[in-house]
Amino acid sequence: MEMSALTRSVVKRNHAIIAPDGYINSNVPGWTGCTTNVIINEQMGARLCQTLITLTEAGRVQGETEASQIFFYVVQGGCTATVAGETRALKVGEYVYVPVGQRYDFSQPEAGTQLLTFHKVYEPLAGHATPGVFWGERDFSKAPIYMNDEALRIQELLPNEPGFDMAVNIFTYGLGGNLPMVETHIMEHGLLYLEGQAIYMLDQCWYPVKKGDSIWMAPYCQQWATAMGQEPSVYIYYKNVNRFPTVK
Repeated sequence: MEMSALTRSVVKRNHAIIAPDGYINSNVPGWTGCTTNVIINEQMGARLCQTLITLTEAGRVQGETEASQIFFYVVQGGCTATVAGETRALKVGEYVYVPVGQRYDFSQPEAGTQLLTFHKVYEPLAGHATPGVFWGERDFSKAPIYMNDEALRIQELLPNEPGFDMAVNIFTYGLGGNLPMVETHIMEHGLLYLEGQAIYMLDQCWYPVKKGDSIWMAPYCQQWATAMGQEPSVYIYYKNVNRFPTVK
């Protein structure tokens, strides 16, 4: 019998590893027939929110964005999404970005459908329009080689335009792939492992991670990762971009 006091989850001042074994369900107004796990949010010191929603056949996720934009990604299953009056069927690997001030409705899901969300309070930029709704899909052919290493590939899921103040990317580490340096930077990250397993170093602490695990990295948290095992290591991650480096 496994001891209930054991977990790989760790929460520290500037980073966290959140494994599924510690999930506690939350209730979100307008999100029904589902379980919602709030994995990252402001109460842990973050400036983003990351959730994982698991829907029953009767599940429905609906609402209207206000100050925060929301990025929805289908981790498993499929559903029908209506955003700003446009309806599309979404399956695994497909996503939609919902800007501020727009209604969204996810319905008719397959049982067990999972939606990953990233939320960020939108910061307008003078001279640039607020982004519109953006639909897309995971596509390895759109993931160029990263830093001249064939084992590393990144697909950018949102346009790299000044109107966007958040980016969401999918990072694929082939067998033996690892970051070529220890990164230390202003961007904050929230991420979910989609495939495989890895070793992640955060502020000189070393963690084994695998499919289903999430990580929060505060600004300037030192970070390095390497793939482990016999399959690629893949995660989807958020970062804040394109805004002046001071608060005011």
